[in-house]
Amino acid sequence: MASKIARLGSSVRVPSVQELAKETTTTVPLRYVRPDQDPPIVSDTTLVLEVPVIDMERLVSGENMDLELARFHSACKEWGFFQVVNHGVSSSVVEKLKVEMEEWFKLPLEEKKKFWQEPGELEGFGQAFVVSEEQKLDWADLFYITTLPTRIRKPHLYPKLPLHFRETMEAYSLELKNLAKNILEKMAKALKMEAEKMTEMFEDGWQAMRMNYYPPCPQPELVIGITPHSDFVAMTILLHVNEVEGLQIRKDGKWVPIKPIPNAFVVNIGDILEIVTNGVYRSIEHRATVNSIKERLSIATFFTTNIDGDIGPAPSLIGPHNPALFKRKGFEEYFKDFFSRKLNGKSFLDVMRI
Repeated sequence: MASKIARLGSSVRVPSVQELAKETTTTVPLRYVRPDQDPPIVSDTTLVLEVPVIDMERLVSGENMDLELARFHSACKEWGFFQVVNHGVSSSVVEKLKVEMEEWFKLPLEEKKKFWQEPGELEGFGQAFVVSEEQKLDWADLFYITTLPTRIRKPHLYPKLPLHFRETMEAYSLELKNLAKNILEKMAKALKMEAEKMTEMFEDGWQAMRMNYYPPCPQPELVIGITPHSDFVAMTILLHVNEVEGLQIRKDGKWVPIKPIPNAFVVNIGDILEIVTNGVYRSIEHRATVNSIKERLSIATFFTTNIDGDIGPAPSLIGPHNPALFKRKGFEEYFKDFFSRKLNGKSFLDVMRI
């Protein structure tokens, strides 16, 4: 499967934005100027919407469990984004990962080049979804790596990371796998699905991490940190490495900033969960903006269904009065189709609609 995953997509190699930012003091190169995008500044000051905050401890036990489950279900249906607190992930592992990720991005370019995306590969250091030399680029660098299942890790990437960084990533990867499992079990309960069916679907799921570095930009109003998109995966768990804002979601046609809460993760529904729930839970378009003063760092951990299975609505959520809204497709074909395109809102999900 490792070689199979390697062939599923690639991204054109581009210069490091972190290095470019060191030389760009006044004017942004044209390839990063994005007149095609909404202005990154949220202009409506009356907009005080805030994404729901879900308490995982309350979801699991206590007298408010049913109330929290109803709030959770509503967050998944109405928002597609929420923050989780009291999530049980080790704070020492999280803090170590933050420090080590910052150190990794401070490495000289020559060191980072050892991890540069190879031709025909998605994983590594660079940018994703670059399909042509003319394409406009995001104001960001990323380091993208598969973490689970272990059998599909890239032998030229994971083992070559600094040992302490690799060990911390390993611990964090397993902690987040457990958190994702707990969240999915609660989704099954809220949807009145059999918990075993949900667990089965994700038992040997693909987990990957995308570490994002958004350098300061002298003209932040002209660029975008990451192009608006919905995540093609089932679910994403995002860790803010530093407390710099930049993540925005599209809610009722307006861009709403996400204000990071200390010791919380931001969770969002991806396209696969919209398909699995037959449209009950919806993936949400989001983007990243940058600023002129300080870099922003974050780690997105992605989760999908079983890599040897297929993707389609859960049988228990469709029936004569509730027909399937989406096609069924093998994981490999779904993955390949997605990575052959530029990021463009939720357009990929439209391809899956019946």
